[in-house]
Amino acid sequence: MRQSDPTEAAPRVTGPCVDSERQSTVERRLLSGQANPDTARREWREQGITLLALGTLFSAVRIPGRLVHAVAGTTDPGETDAFLGEAFLGGPVICDPRGPRYYALTPCRMPRTWRAAVDEWRTGQDVDCLGAGTYLGVPRLDLVGAPEQGIASYWSVPMVSPAVLCPPLCVARLIAAGAHCMAEDIETV
Repeated sequence: MRQSDPTEAAPRVTGPCVDSERQSTVERRLLSGQANPDTARREWREQGITLLALGTLFSAVRIPGRLVHAVAGTTDPGETDAFLGEAFLGGPVICDPRGPRYYALTPCRMPRTWRAAVDEWRTGQDVDCLGAGTYLGVPRLDLVGAPEQGIASYWSVPMVSPAVLCPPLCVARLIAAGAHCMAEDIETV
């Protein structure tokens, strides 16, 4: 993994993440597997976030911020977001700044096909792969980039198409690199 150059901070997007037609397509697709899409739309409108069921359209890998920051070489939200966009080839990532925790959206088969690695990640790195039977707080599609104030979840890397998800191998490489960086930090102390 290449560390991002801190002098190349990515511009923060504060408005809609994509044109309105594409955003509408992404929204419809995200809500297509939900029991009550109207409730989810209302929650997005009123609260900026809604719970979506995982395991049908996509799964999510929860990665602690300390691990992401160790690989990215920065704790700056904009620089971290740019790094994740590059590391995951533009695949969507949600950030919950409380913690912080990052949720890489992956194909729904990941919890099954990466079972052995996921078991190791849970134990050693506090990483988890969330799939069927789990709900994830998903921010409204226009909530891109760290908020100026507050602790609201946001799209660290926006979802530009329901067909574009984080490649599992890229996610696994970032986790391995983060674990390696953190182990090196412990050894040098």
